[in-house]
Amino acid sequence: MKTDVIVVSSNGSHMEEALAEVEKIAVYKELSPKNALHLRLLTEEMMGMMRSITGETEGQFWIEEEQNEYQLHLKVKTRMDSEKRSQLLAASSTGKNESAKGLMGRIRDFFERGTDEDVLSFSSALVQPDSYDYASSSPLDWEWSMIRYEESLSRRIGEDDTEAREAWDELEKSVVSHVADDIKVSIRGRNVEMTIIKKLA
Repeated sequence: MKTDVIVVSSNGSHMEEALAEVEKIAVYKELSPKNALHLRLLTEEMMGMMRSITGETEGQFWIEEEQNEYQLHLKVKTRMDSEKRSQLLAASSTGKNESAKGLMGRIRDFFERGTDEDVLSFSSALVQPDSYDYASSSPLDWEWSMIRYEESLSRRIGEDDTEAREAWDELEKSVVSHVADDIKVSIRGRNVEMTIIKKLA
């Protein structure tokens, strides 16, 4: 099944409707209070990331469910280019995006930089060559997975990589990484989509 698509904005509009959609599916599927809480928590984290995107942006949110696997989707058509992003950050008090920390903050960077040709070269521990796959020959057509990212960090920690250990510690502090079974971020041209996957018994 697939829920209605809710258009949410980085200014916070319609985010309550997205949370209400989670409540509706929890009632319809007769989820336990714990499972319903997990879905709501993951949606709140997703909406929090959306709210922290630089500039005003709209995205589409919906939930899909099949055989007790729930997929929370957030799809955004990126409007940010490097120049516009620099101008917006220059207008802030510190001149930098303070929220680009933690797992969700770094994933948010994908949404802001989805149109940059150097999206895979920006400074983020998330972007490791073996943590994403190309969906086509285009450098702006690829998919990142938290599971592959964890595997990549684990291998690098085995090689005594200090940066990988710091990234692992950051991942361990993320509420989302403990609740979700996987997080995927895909870039298809100007469209960036995050899917949070939760399997419920």
